[in-house]
Amino acid sequence: MQHIKKRIMSHKAGFVNIIGNPNVGKSTLMNAFVGEKLSIITSKAQTTRHRILGIVNGDDFQVLFSDTPGIIKPAYELQESMMSFVKSAFEDADILLYMVEIGEQALKDEAFFNKITNSKIPVLLLLNKIDKSDQEQLETQVQLWAKKVPNAEIMAISALEGFNVKEVFNRIIELLPESPAFYPKDQLTDKPERFFINETIREKILLHYKKEIPYAVEIETEDFFEEEKIIRIRSVIMVERETQKGIIIGHKGSALKRVGVEARKDLETFFGKQIHLELYVKVNKNWRSNQNQLRRFGYNQK
Repeated sequence: MQHIKKRIMSHKAGFVNIIGNPNVGKSTLMNAFVGEKLSIITSKAQTTRHRILGIVNGDDFQVLFSDTPGIIKPAYELQESMMSFVKSAFEDADILLYMVEIGEQALKDEAFFNKITNSKIPVLLLLNKIDKSDQEQLETQVQLWAKKVPNAEIMAISALEGFNVKEVFNRIIELLPESPAFYPKDQLTDKPERFFINETIREKILLHYKKEIPYAVEIETEDFFEEEKIIRIRSVIMVERETQKGIIIGHKGSALKRVGVEARKDLETFFGKQIHLELYVKVNKNWRSNQNQLRRFGYNQK
């Protein structure tokens, strides 16, 4: 009887870190697991700049997902900081989810690849976007990755269509170590509300502006007032040059208005309340290469 009681009482908890090349579907997968749109998803590379911790709770488990930026070679300070987030993903993981897209042949960074193949923790290699392939291609890919990462369990999924996502999640639960919960069970993520507001606005900018604009932008939410029925938000969009400010605002403010309207809709869904959102645009020269500015925006956690 005591043995049965002990089994019922046991609780599993651990960190699951998602790694892969840009646009492979990491954010889509994490959002499918967590069930909220925590991590912004667009088709331009390099959209997940922070380590987001999404938390999935059950009666006897707690899974902490971190979503890392796509693996890229650093070109300037901001990317250096993004890479340090990926490196830290190896340091606190209990399980590694290594995501590749059907058709991919290799990870872009050799050093990371070696870390994955020599990993002491369980590695689940997820072949994503299989809805875009056929059986023959899938079998070829499974063989290729089984040779490249012999220490991994390979699972074919479609994060977008939800195919095999539940199976992956169940396997994660099986592999989790026994541990008490790390965070209170009613806590969805460890990032504050302002972070989600900033990411939502930035997602809309990624969708609607071309060329370098999305990567020259950072958002800071200066005011967040929550009342019973409405949340009042005031956010500033930082750009590097005056010309970019003009592009963001658009003809008679039309471009900025579109960003505001779309962001507000997403935020109303996320917070479940009416949102009043004010957007402003400011020029903040060379924020990407300035360590102090990067620290202010939460990139360098040193």
